[in-house]
Amino acid sequence: MVQDILEAIMAAEGSEQPGRELAGLAGLPVPESYRGVVVRAEETRMFEGLAARDKDPRTSLHVQEVPTPELGPGEALIAVMASAINYNTVWTSIFEPVSTFRFLRRYGRLSALTARHDLPYHVVGSDAAGVVLRTGPGVTKWSPGDEVVAHCLSVELEDAPGHDDTMLDPQQRIWGFETNFGGLAELAVVKANQLMPKPRHLSWEEAASPGLVNSTAYRQLVSHHGANMKQGDVVLIWGASGGLGGYATQMALNGGAIPVCVVSSPDKAELCRRMGAELVIDRAAEGFRFWSDEHTQDPDEWRRFGERIRELTGGEDPDIVFEHPGRETFGASVYVAKRGGTIVTCASTSGFQHQYDNRYLWMHLKRIVGSHFANYHEAWQANRLVALGQIHPTVSRTYPLEQTGQAAYEVHRNLHQGKVGVRCLAPTDGLGVRDAELRSRHEDAINRFRGR
Repeated sequence: MVQDILEAIMAAEGSEQPGRELAGLAGLPVPESYRGVVVRAEETRMFEGLAARDKDPRTSLHVQEVPTPELGPGEALIAVMASAINYNTVWTSIFEPVSTFRFLRRYGRLSALTARHDLPYHVVGSDAAGVVLRTGPGVTKWSPGDEVVAHCLSVELEDAPGHDDTMLDPQQRIWGFETNFGGLAELAVVKANQLMPKPRHLSWEEAASPGLVNSTAYRQLVSHHGANMKQGDVVLIWGASGGLGGYATQMALNGGAIPVCVVSSPDKAELCRRMGAELVIDRAAEGFRFWSDEHTQDPDEWRRFGERIRELTGGEDPDIVFEHPGRETFGASVYVAKRGGTIVTCASTSGFQHQYDNRYLWMHLKRIVGSHFANYHEAWQANRLVALGQIHPTVSRTYPLEQTGQAAYEVHRNLHQGKVGVRCLAPTDGLGVRDAELRSRHEDAINRFRGR
């Protein structure tokens, strides 16, 4: 039955009226089950005793048939054509910092409806591009056949704080990480307020790749909830060619700021230059080591790093430091930010326990701002920039659903550039382009940013 859905979607390829073809999905029965990428509760202790680097997502991520859940009010069932790997999928797959089954149990206690999420398997994934199959009661904005992308903010909105900024909702969760039925699957269940229009000039795998990281970068860097970047700001961007940093680099350039891109190889430095960045530091080639041993940071390396930044910028320190590696780099980030500058932080892919010298924060009037994903408005604006062709996808490689473990392994070991995509229902890359004219106008930039 999933095959019937795919055939209906494929009928839209090359059609002069793809919307009419896709509207026919409303007449197809909903499959009783589908294939999803899962971790299993019975395996949460499989990596005990191993260092995080040695834990292998290829052994913990499984593709298996799972039952299709019933839709609740305000929800939608989508046929997922493509998804992508985020670092939260890596965390889920190695059961760090905690097993995500803890999140599912907590969510399951909230109501009879959320109890559906508390299962002995967790369908993972926080990105998706696909087509709406069904909508639950109360959904009026979306209909079967709509081509959509899904952002990963799941909120209940029954508490007052969430109505000022949905990221402050006490029941805010990340879909596919703290909830079940995520996007690395043939079908996915989302809340209707996770949906946004699919950029019409992009293929499925390209459209799936920006969701989490593009929205996260927008809030972290551009939004007034984050660093509130302005024209002329010097922005130090760690991992500037990666899934998150690649979008931050584009937003800095697009917004009139001056990115200083920090990368770890000549290939990644070249990708930043192809995106238009001129100031690039290859920290591996220049030998920056911010820790002299496992327990001791090296302030002399902070100073050398700061001098290198000033050399590139003509004597200026960063107004904003775009932080996400965490433990490995945070001390240096606090040190190099300018007097009165901002260190905006999320993720901590190298470790959650940060250490820094507080004298450089308090005496120089710097600010640390915590940032986490984005609210619906911010995610919508970030997606709008993609749809307009002002921000481009950075997907560098795709895998079929069956090889999701390998895709996650590459992200875990930092063997990738940009985003790593996963084809869920899409049989090949390049499908789903609906606006050939807009595609033609931006083809060179799309190819330049693909990280190959």
